[in-house]
Formats: sequence, C-alpha cells, structure tokens
Amino acid sequence: MDRRKSLKSIVLGSVAGGLAVHGCKPSTGAEELVEAPKITYPGRVPLETELINELQDEQFLNPHEVETLTILCDLILPPSEEFKGASDADVVGFIEFMCKDNESFQPDIRGGIMWLDHKCNTENTVEFKDATEEQQKAILDGIAFYDPEVPGNERPFEVNFFSLVRNLTMTGFYTSKIGIEEIGYKGNMPNVWDGVPDDVLEQHGVSYDEEWLAKCVDQSKRGVIAEWDEDGNLLT
Repeated sequence: MDRRKSLKSIVLGSVAGGLAVHGCKPSTGAEELVEAPKITYPGRVPLETELINELQDEQFLNPHEVETLTILCDLILPPSEEFKGASDADVVGFIEFMCKDNESFQPDIRGGIMWLDHKCNTENTVEFKDATEEQQKAILDGIAFYDPEVPGNERPFEVNFFSLVRNLTMTGFYTSKIGIEEIGYKGNMPNVWDGVPDDVLEQHGVSYDEEWLAKCVDQSKRGVIAEWDEDGNLLT
C-alpha cells in the first residue's frame, strides 16, 4: 500500500471517532412542548450561522504561521500528478477555523510552529519555511512517529503537535470537495430495485404476479406514485 492510500485509510477510520457526546437532561414529563423551529436552509440553525460568522471575522494565525503551516501540510499530504495536495483544499483555512472553534488547539498549533522554527534555526540556521525540503523532512522524521504504548500526555510536545496537524490535515482534506471526489464518496444515492432475485423467490416457493411485477418493478415507471383501491389492490 502506498503512502497516499495509507493516509487515506487513517482518516477514514478516524474521522468517525471525532464526534462529541452530548449529555441529555432526563424528562420529568411536565415540560411544555415547544414547536421545533422551521429550518429553511440545509443543516444549520440561526445560532450556528451566527457563531460561524463570528469565527470567520476573527483571525488566529499570523502570516508567518499560515506560510509555515501551508508548507507543513503539503509535506504531510503532497500533491502529485494524480492527486491534489493539502493546500489545494485550503487545509490551513480549515485548521484556522478549528483553532478558533476549539481554543484548546491554539497553544499546540502556535507552540508547535515555534518549535519547528527553533529546531530548524538550531540545525540549519534558517526558519522552517526557508529550509530545503530535505532539511524539513529530516526534522519531521524525528517527530512523525510515536509509540502507541506511551499515553498521549507522556509523549514529547512536538510529537503531539505533529500528530494534531496530521489529523487536522487529513480531516480537512478528505472533508473538502476535492477530497471527497478523490475518495469517490457519493453519499446517499437512489438505487434501482429489480425485485427479489429469482433464486430467493424459488427458495421460498413464491413468485411475482405478472401484473404486479409490471407495475412495481418496471423501471420506466419508477417515478410513478403507486395507487391502491379500497380493497388493497394495486392500481398503478
């Protein structure tokens, strides 16, 4: 399995585990029923839209941090002749948003960029963004792998920083339009039902009534809404 496929399998297995669990207050049976607000736009209530707009108006990463993260994310998920890279999906914009939405990310992201620059200055006398790709990769090779037997809170800061950026890079890319297209995810798609397979019908000793079959399985009529008479007989 090549590196790109390995990274893709990581994100597909990990994104589902990032859902937060919310507690629910037990019902006493005495609460007044309140009609749910009508949503006239896909997926978001007004409070969410207001919060998102507030976050978009804020700026966390400075230009130097944006440039450094862009290089780092493209090293994690580089473009190729076949695939797009992290910066093509504006992964840094996603990380910026996540840092504002979850402020606990901020010290790790900012501190990690400072660590990269300090490490690169010490070893190469330049900031990370100005180093050669070979020098950058040499630094990352030392922090890209962690011992799964060691609890996260006992690992070096720089190792956890890289792990966080890697996870955010993969999540940001594979939830973007071009990342979803790369995976080939189609979402909920209507399928074509051709009826119960013949071998299953034969196994149970049943068969379709030809008139019913023509009305319900004929794909040329798939958009027609079925109608029934008062005795339960299918009309169309």
